[in-house]
Amino acid sequence: MSRKPSGPLRRGWTTGACATAATKAAYTALLTGAFPDPVSITLPKGQTPAFALAREELSGDRATAAIVKDAGDDPDVTHGATIMATVQHGSSGSGVWFEAGNGVGTVTKPGLPIPPGEPAINPVPRSLMCEVIHEVAEAHGGSGDVVISLSIPNGEELTQHTWNPRLGIVGGLSILGTTGVVIPYSCSAWIHSIRRGIDVARATGLSHVAGCTGSTSEKAVQTRYGLPDEAMLDMGDFVGGLLKYLRKHPLPKLTLGGGFGKLTKLAQGHLDLHSGRSQVDFAWLAEQLLTLGASKELVTVARNANTANEVLGLAQASGPPLADAVASHAQVEARRVLRDASVSLEVLVIDRQGAIVGHAPFSEEQ
Repeated sequence: MSRKPSGPLRRGWTTGACATAATKAAYTALLTGAFPDPVSITLPKGQTPAFALAREELSGDRATAAIVKDAGDDPDVTHGATIMATVQHGSSGSGVWFEAGNGVGTVTKPGLPIPPGEPAINPVPRSLMCEVIHEVAEAHGGSGDVVISLSIPNGEELTQHTWNPRLGIVGGLSILGTTGVVIPYSCSAWIHSIRRGIDVARATGLSHVAGCTGSTSEKAVQTRYGLPDEAMLDMGDFVGGLLKYLRKHPLPKLTLGGGFGKLTKLAQGHLDLHSGRSQVDFAWLAEQLLTLGASKELVTVARNANTANEVLGLAQASGPPLADAVASHAQVEARRVLRDASVSLEVLVIDRQGAIVGHAPFSEEQ
């Protein structure tokens, strides 16, 4: 995640809110011949944003409207994407049907809020779009029987920068949002993806998953066990979010993998490992070295070190198994969050070259 800028941050709108507004504009044009611009919608918490149209096209039996997504100050991969809705009349009594157009994905695996085979349009956006179809139909004498096709130009390319491929969503982006509002740097989208990853792993019968702090540790863990991509949960700094969800939705085996500094913070009880929200306690590392029988000189140097990796290098040169100790303490802290959940837990400390330098084994191996 990018560094949060200083000062007040501007909120933005989800893909679901943009798709709803585009749908309302398109259906209004289909019934009246005119596109409302700007077009207003009502979000679940009562906000009534207005959206300017970036494109409009009416051709007899169908209408298309498009809105450029504004994610505010959030570093959202879909900021600036064009969300397009094409609405056409459906057969009598058919209600509202959804289709995935170019750049919108299709669900292929169980465990997500939408079943396999359906367009990757989440329940809240679906509900919002059904509501505006009903609203416009009542206002302008329509039947409310429509087919809505959503598309996002470049969506298939953009989705490679999201978790969709691992979640089994193919062909493009998802239409997301529960409130319609993007809160900058709220971390909610990341934690939401962690949860959906766990849901998919459970639904597809995986017995072993891994949460890693970065790409180097992820590669090391995946290579060690030959885990499929869908077993690699995108934990990042949010170890607490992962563990708390697994506590309620357990899987048999979990490997936590990460760099020495990140896992030192977990070992010290931090559940958010971001550098801006938790720091390594060098006095704590010095105490671990003292417990492991390190020399007084090494303990003093560690206490005054600049980085956690500096301490690790000194320990490796002198012999004390500091990385193993950090892994063990991290395992204890993670187990504290998991409580009595039936999850067998392992912790691997991985250096910057991708080598495993510390290990706290699965409970059945102890």
